[in-house]
Amino acid sequence: MSINEEPSLARLFPCDPTRREFAREMVTGFSGLALASMLGEGGLFVNRGHALAQATATPLDPRQSNYFGRAKNCIFLMMNGGPSQVDTFDFKPELKKYAGKSLPKDYEYINSGGRKVGYLTPNWREFRPGGQSGLLVSDYLPRIREHADKLAVLKSCHVDSHAHGPALVQMNTGSTFIGRPSLGSWAVYGLGTENQSLPGYVVIMDKRGGPIGGQPNWSSGFMPATFQGTLFRPSGNPILDLKGPSHIDMTAQRRQLDLLAEFNRKHLNQRPGGRELASRIESYELAYRMQSEAPDAVDLSMENQATRDNYGIGKKPTDEYGRNCLIARRLVERGVRFIQLYSGGGHLEDTWDAHESIEKNHGLHGAEVDQPIAALLGDLEQRGLLESTLVVWGGEFGRMPFSEGKDAPGRNHNPYGFSMWMAGGGVKGGISHGETDELGFKAVVNKTHLHDIHATILHLMGIDHEQLSYLHQGSDETLTGVYGRVINEICT
Repeated sequence: MSINEEPSLARLFPCDPTRREFAREMVTGFSGLALASMLGEGGLFVNRGHALAQATATPLDPRQSNYFGRAKNCIFLMMNGGPSQVDTFDFKPELKKYAGKSLPKDYEYINSGGRKVGYLTPNWREFRPGGQSGLLVSDYLPRIREHADKLAVLKSCHVDSHAHGPALVQMNTGSTFIGRPSLGSWAVYGLGTENQSLPGYVVIMDKRGGPIGGQPNWSSGFMPATFQGTLFRPSGNPILDLKGPSHIDMTAQRRQLDLLAEFNRKHLNQRPGGRELASRIESYELAYRMQSEAPDAVDLSMENQATRDNYGIGKKPTDEYGRNCLIARRLVERGVRFIQLYSGGGHLEDTWDAHESIEKNHGLHGAEVDQPIAALLGDLEQRGLLESTLVVWGGEFGRMPFSEGKDAPGRNHNPYGFSMWMAGGGVKGGISHGETDELGFKAVVNKTHLHDIHATILHLMGIDHEQLSYLHQGSDETLTGVYGRVINEICT
């Protein structure tokens, strides 16, 4: 059952069918109607009726969730490239004991990605306790450590690929294969968005470039394009071409859109099931509405100097990510459902992909994000928004506990065990969940697959990951497939 489900007849005869679907429905359609009637009498579609009662006028209208969820919004802080867990949130004292030694032979090492397997290497900067919880956080992120009591650190995360492209796509869509809806798309599909004059799903990339794989990371996949992420620029004016020509006022533009909409509706009525055209009509209307509200949402001059200083705006190296974090807070205030901020763009050392040197790489990228993220957590809390805003931090995977060769200070990719954290939005603070082995190589206790993370994010937003589905090619597709367990241990 879907939160925004189509009527049962529409599900029996889905819009825009493939030739195979059309042939199948011609053969089985009437018998299917009889079967649906019999099952309906047996109560199978009771929950579906509840979903239909929540039908809304437009795809982005806000909708009720499956149950009460603390998080109304989500900010996903994506550390593109893969931060090292043993240098950030997963302290492993045994690495000092075995420093310079080879990985024990009894360790199951599956794939080196073609890179050299070097020597066990301890954390490059010290770990220190933060807050009353004493949660250990490294000196790469000292300002975030001040908010340790807000964090639930997931130390046993694992994914299915050691390559950036597939791992990034999986972190965003649940699958290593391109073509599925992203997490943000599922959230907006399920819940709509509170502000109809702004996109429900916003993505802000790093000015150094986008993630490997590009647009599929925030795509709506087989869903209508209405639910895909809207890109904001990472520097300068976040939204280009928002204002129309000076010789056309809003009244004239409204009349033009009304005429265009009339033509499109006539075309759509003659060809029912044109989901892409319906999405295009909605995008025109959203762009028109954004002209009045979007400039205000991204205008940081409306913030006082103390707030801008708190986020590190106007100084290096925090200016860019500080601006993006402050924009994220302003978007949350205005009811945007899902915001994703990328740190690191392009490839290799321009991201958290620290093959060359952990100290050089994480020293740079940690300094870029530490103050802005700490400011975001504190600002949300001060404004009473943290309780209703889920903040997620992590990369597509972690890094190995050993170097890539003798006297090589970098680390290779590690999909077998790494750390992420969540805060706000119904998350218990000052705790850690799960463990990697004594060297930080592989998840061994309370293993947390990516599907578990996605299931938990949806759960905190009030969505049952098993119930939120979309009919695609005759199958009810979900974000987590047949897997995924809510991590109730970190939920309040």
